[in-house]
Amino acid sequence: MLLSGADIIVRTLIEQGVEVVFGYPGGQIIDVYDSLYRCQDEIRHVLTAHEQGAVHAADGYARATGGVGTVIATSGPGATNLVTGIAAAFLDSVPLVAVTGNVPSDQLGTDSFQEIDITGITLPITKHNFIAGSVETLADTIREAFRLAKSGRPGPVLIDVPKDIQVAQAEFTPGEPVPAAEKQSRADVTEAVETIAQCNRPFVYFGGGVIASGAEQAVTELAEKIDAPIGCSLMGVSGVATEHPRFLGMQGMHGHYASSIAMHHADCIIACGVRFNDRATGDTGRFAQGAKVIHIDVDNAEFLKTVKAALCLKGDVGLTLARLTAALKKQERPDWWDEIRKFKAREEEQIDHREGLVPRNIYALLNDYLTASTPVVTDVGQHQMWAAQYLRFEQTRRFISNGGLGAMGFGMGAAIGAALGTGERTVLVTGDGGFGMCLTELATAVSNKVPLVILVINNGVLGMVRQFQTIWYDRHYAGTVLDRQTDFVAVAEAFGAKGARVRSLAELQEAFDTAFAADGPFLIDCAVHRDELVLPMLPPGGSMDDIIVKVED
Repeated sequence: MLLSGADIIVRTLIEQGVEVVFGYPGGQIIDVYDSLYRCQDEIRHVLTAHEQGAVHAADGYARATGGVGTVIATSGPGATNLVTGIAAAFLDSVPLVAVTGNVPSDQLGTDSFQEIDITGITLPITKHNFIAGSVETLADTIREAFRLAKSGRPGPVLIDVPKDIQVAQAEFTPGEPVPAAEKQSRADVTEAVETIAQCNRPFVYFGGGVIASGAEQAVTELAEKIDAPIGCSLMGVSGVATEHPRFLGMQGMHGHYASSIAMHHADCIIACGVRFNDRATGDTGRFAQGAKVIHIDVDNAEFLKTVKAALCLKGDVGLTLARLTAALKKQERPDWWDEIRKFKAREEEQIDHREGLVPRNIYALLNDYLTASTPVVTDVGQHQMWAAQYLRFEQTRRFISNGGLGAMGFGMGAAIGAALGTGERTVLVTGDGGFGMCLTELATAVSNKVPLVILVINNGVLGMVRQFQTIWYDRHYAGTVLDRQTDFVAVAEAFGAKGARVRSLAELQEAFDTAFAADGPFLIDCAVHRDELVLPMLPPGGSMDDIIVKVED
């Protein structure tokens, strides 16, 4: 059939299984929006308040569903407003396809109105990007973008489509959803089997690559076979059930004490789909000095980048773990578990037993309202670390947080995307700083009647940076005391949402009762003291020997 380029874009998105696309219109993408209008019975477009909200929504949709998130924007500022969200998806390996409009091909390079070289700008933060060169190849370009986004190590792909390509016509032959490239693993596990058999204190460490691969069960099967504890990175949270007897929790700068110390004392670390970034290792020269690292990853680029691994096994994490586990003999390590129990006992001694509206009690109460299927999205900051430490998860892909980029403002868009993707009431845990960056997306949530519980941990400061200033900068609180008079409940009501302000646990419980029964978004402004700290904390550049576990430290 003969279609315009704009129609080909929309028809190919539908063909690739896209049910929801997030975006914001403009002059150089208006033809695509005209096509979306005519296809609204087949594909839903969600108009956000800002393009950054749209790309974060596509990101949250992808993380929660395991599918490919899709976002559309116009040229110039529309395209550049996607950059932070594309970078967030890139650093966390989230499959995303962004379609941008641009000026006509004959105007490229002339500095015409709202022209920008978005492919040049996003080259370092995409798996691949395309400038559509002809309407005849447009459908195949989009199909290739989807294949690339979800194959191997997932990530964002951008397609920039000049205006003339959108209006030109070509024959369109419908196709099928393109599959991801076949998962492969040809790694020789023989030496890894020998290394694990000879060790005494193994530790299984996993990250977001395990969730992307669907290898969560493979991780627990390996740990059972070799009698090892399990820890994870921030991106791995919810990959193993919080209450699993072998799971010690998140490891690293603000990780659980037992998990971080067990990894520090291990003599063999089996790292699965995880990169050893600075938040996990601290001083790499002092990181797990007595351990042999077996690093399993689909991406060669992660090997030996920061930590010297004894063995690097390239391939799909799930396939590699299955072969490794099958080749291992069942082992028991009672002495190692005696040590683990001591680490856990020390962690128990560090528990905050204060009463009232303190972080641990807030999150403990929230746990009572979460079901196995409830997605929890965070923004970035202290509230994010408390969520990773205190919240319980039973099901994978239910903790959605921006790790690598640490983009404040991620939360509202991602929560909307997660809620629309799963059909579940979604909880956004955010701070007053991060929420202030993205609160305009309340308009999106209200307009689309998104079932969203927004918990604003309001301490009146930029908490994480202020925590650094408290500990290492002699309390020089430069730029971190907000001193704002913003009434978040009134703001929510102005957007058409409902809200409540709480100053006690009893009020918080009452607010949760109302919020979890509400039809649309409900905001809870929850006051906490500005001097609350996220502990444990690994000093930047320090090692686990320097871990701070008490305020007195």
